[in-house]
Amino acid sequence: MDFQAFLITFREVLEALMIVGIITTYLRKMDQQQYNKWVWTGVAGAVISSLGVALLFQVVLTGFAAMSSQHYMRISIMLISSVLLTQMVLWMADSSKEIAGKTQDKINKIVTAGSVLGMVVHAYLVVLREGVETVFFFAAISHGDISQAIQSKGALLGVIAACVLAWVIFRTTVRVPLKTFFTVTGFLIMMMAAGLLVQGIGAMQDYGFIGSLNKHVYDISTILPEHPIDEAHLRRIGIEPLISGQIGIFLMAMFGYSSSPSFEEIVAYIGYFAVLIWWIRFRKGNKGQEKNEIAAAASENKKDSVSLQEKVQIAK
Repeated sequence: MDFQAFLITFREVLEALMIVGIITTYLRKMDQQQYNKWVWTGVAGAVISSLGVALLFQVVLTGFAAMSSQHYMRISIMLISSVLLTQMVLWMADSSKEIAGKTQDKINKIVTAGSVLGMVVHAYLVVLREGVETVFFFAAISHGDISQAIQSKGALLGVIAACVLAWVIFRTTVRVPLKTFFTVTGFLIMMMAAGLLVQGIGAMQDYGFIGSLNKHVYDISTILPEHPIDEAHLRRIGIEPLISGQIGIFLMAMFGYSSSPSFEEIVAYIGYFAVLIWWIRFRKGNKGQEKNEIAAAASENKKDSVSLQEKVQIAK
């Protein structure tokens, strides 16, 4: 769970800091630094609100556990988190290059209107969105124990790494290849989303909510058990696993690894990547076509303008 928590906090905190950094940098260029204190006021309020959301969410999860209905919440969180992570991947594929321009446009409108409240609200909502997503993802990877994820070393290291990278980007002349960063983290998040989807399907099958055409397509638990408990069980019956169960539990938590997956889990895992990659390429293709059409239209307008000027010259 530590690596998952690291990736989540690193990604979410960095995105929030990037947007806040763009806001404060743009305000400095506009010579409007007096708004900075209101930006950080919004950030502080969002952090406090996010902790409140985490507390509220934990109370709700505890209530479901008391009613012996925690498996419903657990499955729901897994599936919804998979959808949210997928949406994040799509957002990074579509909008990561345009984030600075969009943020500057919003800030320019707020400064022009002279709205201090608007600046606070904008910063607050930007950071709060990342905070709420973090809480939800922590609930998914910790199976409902959000405090465990928040207190993990991975979460703390993720925050520290994000702060350091954000400082490097905005305070030094070192060029950080953000395109590579978004590509790598996007791939890891995609793997995590696929893993949560598969775990959700497996949990539904375990609880008998859905059936299976083949419950165990193969079984490689003797090679790589998916949990140290499985490893200990194998050793009790005289079988020494080839790879430690510690690696198995990491792969299960991070990528949805299963030593004996069902037919539906395999289809869902492969299908997820096939559909998502096709959709990303499809959307990029459409965007490329739109750009070409806009360029062609601009070229035609330019030709028409030139032709009109020639006709005017001839008339003269």
